[in-house]
Amino acid sequence: MSQSPLLFSGNSNQKLAEDIARRLKLHVGKATVSKFKNEETRVQIGENVRGSEVFVIQSICKSASGGVNDSLMELLLMIDALKRASASRITAVVPYYGYAKQDKKSSGREPISAKVVANMLKTAGAKRMVTMDLHAAQIQGFFDGPVDNLMAMPTLCNYLKKEELSDGRVVIVSPDAGGVHRAELFAKRLGSSLAIVFKRRPEPDVSEVTDIVGDVSGKIAVVVDDMISTGGTLAKAAEAILSRGATKVYTVATHGIFAGDAIEVLEASPIEKVIVTDTIPFSDALEHPKFSQLSIAQTFADAINRITTNRSVSELFTEDGEKKMNELRPPEPVAVT
Repeated sequence: MSQSPLLFSGNSNQKLAEDIARRLKLHVGKATVSKFKNEETRVQIGENVRGSEVFVIQSICKSASGGVNDSLMELLLMIDALKRASASRITAVVPYYGYAKQDKKSSGREPISAKVVANMLKTAGAKRMVTMDLHAAQIQGFFDGPVDNLMAMPTLCNYLKKEELSDGRVVIVSPDAGGVHRAELFAKRLGSSLAIVFKRRPEPDVSEVTDIVGDVSGKIAVVVDDMISTGGTLAKAAEAILSRGATKVYTVATHGIFAGDAIEVLEASPIEKVIVTDTIPFSDALEHPKFSQLSIAQTFADAINRITTNRSVSELFTEDGEKKMNELRPPEPVAVT
């Protein structure tokens, strides 16, 4: 009988780590992850990991305990500590891969930061990475080892179906040309039509809608994106969609970054509801009725289980695979809070 995997977590998204562990009937391992008085990150693993398969769960994002770079440093040092403690294989479980938007040079003398992060994870000792809805799928090529890029689409689509946001009364909208493939997957699963918003970016984090391709008139529009950062793009897209005759606008995204005053921008926008997952913590979601946060823990738990038992992870996202998994597990609550 094979040994059970060990799970560890940094400070960026501890609740998600605990939810994943509970679904695997495991516990999050003991580890000290804090700071010295000089603000350097301190890590000490509190359990024996020799010869074990270990998963380190850590989103590279801002959290109550620190910024994006604090989360990254915690992840790197935990991996290094586990490697030096003779863990047999270390997998970095990174629900939100920070720096993913910096996956190419958009002008001269810029870094490709997403590649730098991949190099650091490899150097620290990660042999595999599990993440969700990378901003650009080609980021997988920055890693020499296996990368499992999971999808939040099944969870988000199930929610939309329960809210009766599917079929012909709904049009799925991609907020830009780069997200068309993602939107097509949603439209196919929900049996809905598709539209595309075209925009330009005069400067970073600023966008202007230039055109909409597809019929949105008389329909409920569901804008599908991988992440919500400042919220400005979605607010402007919603206004443009409504001006073309849509009756309501909803938006769904995997990662709710909500940078700066994004919450205020979205609350003031004509968007009916903003739906995200818990790849990034959103502790005060209950204080904002327009926002809903869905649990994605089961998807990560299923992926970890399949990795440790050498079964296909991609099968999770086929219709037959999903049906089998749903038959094997009890229903889970949709909302985190």
